[in-house]
Amino acid sequence: MIRNAPTHWSKSIPLLTAAICLASNGVQAQDLLEEVVVTAQKREQNLQDVPVSVSAFTGAALTEAVIKDVFDLQTNVPGLTVGTSQSSTNTTFSIRGVGTSSQNFGLESSVGLYVDGAYRSRQNAMINNMVDIEAVEVLRGPQGTLFGKNTPSGAILFRTRAPSHETDGFVEVTAGNYGLVNVAGAASFSAIEDVLAFRVTGFSGQRDGFVSVDGFGDDVLNDRDRWGARLQALYTPSDDLSVRVIADFSEIDEVCCAALTRVSNLNLVSQDPSAPGIPGSDNLLRQLGGTIFPGGDFFDFRTALNDLPTSENEDRGLSVEVNWDRGDYTVTSLTSYRAFDSLDTIDSDFSNVDLFGTTNDAEQSSISQELRLSYAGDRMNYVVGAYYFTQDLDLDYSLFTNSQFDAFFSAGLPAAALQILNGLNELSANTGGLYAPAAEGAPGGTRFDHLAEQEHESWAIFGQLDYNLTDKLILTAGLRYTDEEKDLLTVFTEVGADGGPVPEVPDLLTTLGAAGAALQRIAADPLNPSQADLNAIAPLQTPGWGFNSIGVTTSPRPDVNPPTLSDEQVTGTLKLSYLANDDTMVYVSYGTGYKSGGTNTDRIDATFNPVFDAETSESFEVGIKTEFPDRGLRINAALYYTAIDDFQANSFTGNGFNLQNAGEIESSGGEIELYWAPTETVEVNLAYARINADFESFERGTCWVGFTWQTGVVDPGARAEGDPDFGSCDRSGDRVDGNSEDYLVVSGKKEFDLSNAISGYVLAEVTYSSEIILDGNQDPFKIQDDYERVNFRAGLRFDEYDIDLTLWGRNIFDEEVFGTTFDVPIQDGKLMSYPQEPRTYGLTLNKQF
Repeated sequence: MIRNAPTHWSKSIPLLTAAICLASNGVQAQDLLEEVVVTAQKREQNLQDVPVSVSAFTGAALTEAVIKDVFDLQTNVPGLTVGTSQSSTNTTFSIRGVGTSSQNFGLESSVGLYVDGAYRSRQNAMINNMVDIEAVEVLRGPQGTLFGKNTPSGAILFRTRAPSHETDGFVEVTAGNYGLVNVAGAASFSAIEDVLAFRVTGFSGQRDGFVSVDGFGDDVLNDRDRWGARLQALYTPSDDLSVRVIADFSEIDEVCCAALTRVSNLNLVSQDPSAPGIPGSDNLLRQLGGTIFPGGDFFDFRTALNDLPTSENEDRGLSVEVNWDRGDYTVTSLTSYRAFDSLDTIDSDFSNVDLFGTTNDAEQSSISQELRLSYAGDRMNYVVGAYYFTQDLDLDYSLFTNSQFDAFFSAGLPAAALQILNGLNELSANTGGLYAPAAEGAPGGTRFDHLAEQEHESWAIFGQLDYNLTDKLILTAGLRYTDEEKDLLTVFTEVGADGGPVPEVPDLLTTLGAAGAALQRIAADPLNPSQADLNAIAPLQTPGWGFNSIGVTTSPRPDVNPPTLSDEQVTGTLKLSYLANDDTMVYVSYGTGYKSGGTNTDRIDATFNPVFDAETSESFEVGIKTEFPDRGLRINAALYYTAIDDFQANSFTGNGFNLQNAGEIESSGGEIELYWAPTETVEVNLAYARINADFESFERGTCWVGFTWQTGVVDPGARAEGDPDFGSCDRSGDRVDGNSEDYLVVSGKKEFDLSNAISGYVLAEVTYSSEIILDGNQDPFKIQDDYERVNFRAGLRFDEYDIDLTLWGRNIFDEEVFGTTFDVPIQDGKLMSYPQEPRTYGLTLNKQF
């Protein structure tokens, strides 16, 4: 199953072996399998009856596993990847190897995120603590029929615990290393017996970071500071009518995220023949008093900055769900309002030399309305409905230079350029200021801003039918029509340090050459310069003359205001399920998915098309769901093939994000989930995913930067000079970045009784991930080798007091893992990476009442 497993598996094998031995020593189980109820088809069903690849977790299972957020959740879901980079705003979800970068304001998610049926359009709105959850379901494959916003890769459904007229509540406290303190609680109470009930939920979580910053202290970066509350009302005036109202608010205010030097360019010179002898940026930073990290000390978790990053967001919303039961028919209305605001500030040179920074201030608000009619009969079930969604997005982004930026820029200029600038200064001095000296080429206090606005409106009609062709054969067919409209506007501005415009110098080498020749002529007769010579030196006398040579992030570009983007799509699904016996179902399915296009809101090269098209997918899947009740065994497995056309790829080039339709991705593979309860006191869980996700066609991808700079080896996909696509690289055939081909998680749990009133358990969990490519340009330096992690839990249950005490540890052997790796802006040859969490551990006390 796992090829070329590393030798360091040896430290995990004893725990894994012990878990399996615990199971094998037991007697045969007597139907220890509990029914798992899911809503993957908009109605409650047994997991084993749903012809969809689904991972499902109850709230009790999440609590026991100490899964506090989506980053913890991915550990136990094969094929799900959740990552974050620059800030908590930049969070990415992918399923089966395909997801969407959150680094661009114009993108929608390939993975649909829903809480109590309401769509969350911003991926980063879902990273806060998961508290008082009834269940979580992860649906793999296109969800192009039943769910509000059509998505091409999958969906994650969160259901919170509803109000109850029974005594139902808890208080939970967690303490752990790095100063972790989490407090959560919830309670239901009845206002009018059997008619009106309320539930209040609240949480707060704080933790120190695990990355130290010179001058700011230890364990500063990647901290946790979160809180939230939810208030619900459930109104049931009769047996056939219910109204559930949910209001929620949550906030994050953290120092995130740490980027550490993985590959330094100190003591190296550029291998690029067009720029021989230019020192690496770390040499320049050191000359300016900066602290340099060689890269081999990455997992010391230490860096140096001028300013700490900030990552703040505020999420709030209100939803009203009405269900009217009319016998075989149920009418459902779900109305939702969401608002999400975020503010990020980053020291974007990632050093303690005061070069430049960025701010990213965004606001989102949306309203959705869904209306469904469901029917349940003897041979047929169906759901039909309509959906409406409208959203406003506003982005205020600024890149600004600081006090040492001009010194850094000047130190990197070739000697010939410095000679010309010195010549101009000498001319000014020798003529008593008759000629202005050279101005700062890249002064601090210059801003490169853009404002982006988007108005988005979508509506859809949909239906899905389950029909029993025979007692054993069920046909499922669904169809959805979606209409999308987007109005988008991005306005770019450049503001110099003096408040005026930034000068446009199209070609710095040409400008310098012309100025040098003009200086020679002026020096010969400084009192009688020609107007042409004055014009030739004038650009160098204007502050900001060097910005256009730095890169597209500091180059003027026209506004983006395309005509209204309109799109219509028909998507759907077709499934055939065969009930081999009471405990086994085999199914085959075909499904399609879709997400709309938009515009690249980054400051990119004006030669690139800022508008990208919709992304579509189609998937074929065959699966089996089977149980052996007398052996306490459940096995669910699926094989799939998915083709995604016009994939919306987003790759950082060192000067901005290159967002475009890549072409086609092919993803194939399979998942298997196994649950085995050989005795009443032993459980074994196994989940495995195999993902082959490759670019079938991607002709204008991003090229290697760091590896070529360090070694002189040119990217084999590079376009030849003279090619219309020169400067890009053909990534066709390359793996999709960000996911492992093989992922495995195995756990073993043993329960025991200490007395009539006290019970407990121990659990060991091992995860394995194969090699991961950490960035879209496939740079050989951007690879995380295969690794495994071990988690551990031990719990005590005090029945008399309804108290659970859990000792837990994640990554207990402190496996060192790189996250997303990127080329540092305007520092070619230097690569930085976001570290993943080291060992964490703690103690959780949960009191139920």
